Amino acid sequence: MVKNIKWLLFASLSIVACNDDDTTVADEPVTAGSANFAKYVALGDSFAAGFSDGALFKKGQLNSYPEILAGQFKQVGGGAFASPLCGDDNIGGLLFMGTPIQSSRNVILGLNPDKTPNIGPLPVAPVNEVTAHLTGSFNNMGVPGAKSYHLAFAGYGNTAGVPSGAANPYFARFSSAASTSILADALTQQPTFFSLWIGGNDVLSYATSGGIGVDQTGNMNPATYGGNDITDPTVFANVYNGLATQLVTGGRKGVVANLPYVSTLPFFTTVPTNPIPARPAAEAAQLNQLFGAINSITTAMSLPKRFSTISVDDNNTTTVEAANPLLIVDETLTDLSAQITAALTPSFGPTTAAYLGNLYGRARHARNTVGNRDYILLTTRGLITPPNNIQPGAPAPFNARGVTYPLQDAQVLTADEASKIKVATDTYNVAIKTAADANGLAFVDAKTVMERLVNGGIRFGNYHMSASFVTGGVFSLDGIHPGARGYAMIANEFMKAINAKYGSTFKEVDLGQYQIQYPASL
Repeated sequence: MVKNIKWLLFASLSIVACNDDDTTVADEPVTAGSANFAKYVALGDSFAAGFSDGALFKKGQLNSYPEILAGQFKQVGGGAFASPLCGDDNIGGLLFMGTPIQSSRNVILGLNPDKTPNIGPLPVAPVNEVTAHLTGSFNNMGVPGAKSYHLAFAGYGNTAGVPSGAANPYFARFSSAASTSILADALTQQPTFFSLWIGGNDVLSYATSGGIGVDQTGNMNPATYGGNDITDPTVFANVYNGLATQLVTGGRKGVVANLPYVSTLPFFTTVPTNPIPARPAAEAAQLNQLFGAINSITTAMSLPKRFSTISVDDNNTTTVEAANPLLIVDETLTDLSAQITAALTPSFGPTTAAYLGNLYGRARHARNTVGNRDYILLTTRGLITPPNNIQPGAPAPFNARGVTYPLQDAQVLTADEASKIKVATDTYNVAIKTAADANGLAFVDAKTVMERLVNGGIRFGNYHMSASFVTGGVFSLDGIHPGARGYAMIANEFMKAINAKYGSTFKEVDLGQYQIQYPASL
């Protein structure tokens, strides 16, 4: 858990990071190499759009990695770069015919009792009206929420489909026509260079919903998919190859990026699987007796044990007891409701035993072992933090979320669900790399970059950047999207790939010139 908010001091500073090598490189002329950057368009999802802190807002859009790249491209003849900017005084959020359909951006509202930041939407109503259509063409075609197959979907910006239909409210604001697609609007501009980073949302909504969706592997018809489903890998490969083929028509050059595992984002890694303090002796004894009885049932059925031994608080302030894992539901488990009810009836009576049988039939303690890890969603933190951890309608003492009341499917990404995401992501990345090689495109290994952020971090001059929530310097307050400095780091990775492929000599931007987090007042 974060013990302080030192990052607030850094968010307002601009420190130049340089060394002797930087000075030498700065003297070299910036050249385009074999690429033509006169007309640049960016295709993608929320990352391309500059989404941060759970919303899209003007300051975030202007700090998107395509905007930063376009600024560098101007040194070699790159033209104007237009983004469909929000006119909201950096509030964020969306309205549809006056009704909010997406809240304003997240900010730090204060500190919680445990000194962690209290994060929530800016207490100002959104003002960006979807039906207030923007005119003109836009180079930044990043659309929050877009999946791979949405880029070529005609009618994705049809206001008639907002907010509950197939259309996207962000694209509806700036699409050239109700019947057009993101790809069509991009190609109409006749770009000379493009960037394409897409595919994260093909698994992300499944992950952030705690696996409330379907792994559609084997289903080749995206029209039948739900919003939280995992895209079939073959569908993804076909769609991605089609996008690449159309984008390189006429010899056009570009840069593409693969996908990190979404489960490595702070949204999934910030809340530990064992945040429950040691329990009072009487409570621990009761829970160990209850959970031990269920473990005996699984042992008799030759099934793995489901529960750990609850640690006891010895009331000694000089000792530190082991924390306890969260109690969760795992729908892949054999339902032992009947067996638990039968075993507990002599001790609890038939009514209470039946309740506990239903409550714990598919329950277990969360795990954090290599290759078998569960992920507690960032949004679940508030649900398990006393005094807000009591489940309404559940009888005491079986109403403490994560302790005696299991966290439900939507609040946890289980190891089995994370495995499905990993398998899909691996196959998507094969398709992306294959398309990059086949079409002579620059390639950004974003998966490896994320692995470096998770395992030790990345240093830039005086700055150490990691995947830690709030303080790591990369991710914003939603735990999924980068902040300004994170997007600048991404832009640097794109420029490295462009330099390597096309012989250009773009310099890295100074990350010290970009904020770690956006303050409440901009």
